[in-house]
Amino acid sequence: MAKLVYVMNTSLDGYTEDKQGRFDWGLDGDKELHAEICELVSYFGTCLYGRKMYDKMVYWETSHTLPDQSQYLLDFASKWQAAEKIVYSKTLAEPCSARTKIERTFDPGAVRRLKANPGPDMAIEGPELAWQAIHAGLVDELLMIVHPVVVGGGKRFFPDGVRLELELVEQRQFRNGVMVLRYAVRGPSK
Repeated sequence: MAKLVYVMNTSLDGYTEDKQGRFDWGLDGDKELHAEICELVSYFGTCLYGRKMYDKMVYWETSHTLPDQSQYLLDFASKWQAAEKIVYSKTLAEPCSARTKIERTFDPGAVRRLKANPGPDMAIEGPELAWQAIHAGLVDELLMIVHPVVVGGGKRFFPDGVRLELELVEQRQFRNGVMVLRYAVRGPSK
């Protein structure tokens, strides 16, 4: 059975983007960090996105055509392109990437059936979409890439109303102060 893993960059104060919608604080050029992230995403056979997150991630569909790309960025693009992608959007007419399917609404039953299939784990990205999956009891793990920055507000990693019991199963610190934390979801908090 595949696990569903909520994956996001987050600031130390718990935001995935700042009040202006920027997340450039999470885009440093640390090769060691990017190699680790590339390794982590290589385990995901399917990625679930909301429209806004997909619009940000679709960059990787053609990024390999840009000049002077570092090998770790080419590796990440290759892994992203190889994954199946499901985009939940009421307005997106057609996908902008290969191996991409559009769904108009988030259907917990359909995701449950995907998880029941043998194969690689799945990633879910974006706080709003992740909240729906958490609320439906579908998220098995959290993969938080915590950057040493405080942004003071914006879009939170966990929307209001999320309560979970977690178990730390992996942690890794990088020279630039970034921490990669993996938590298993043990159930809703009591």
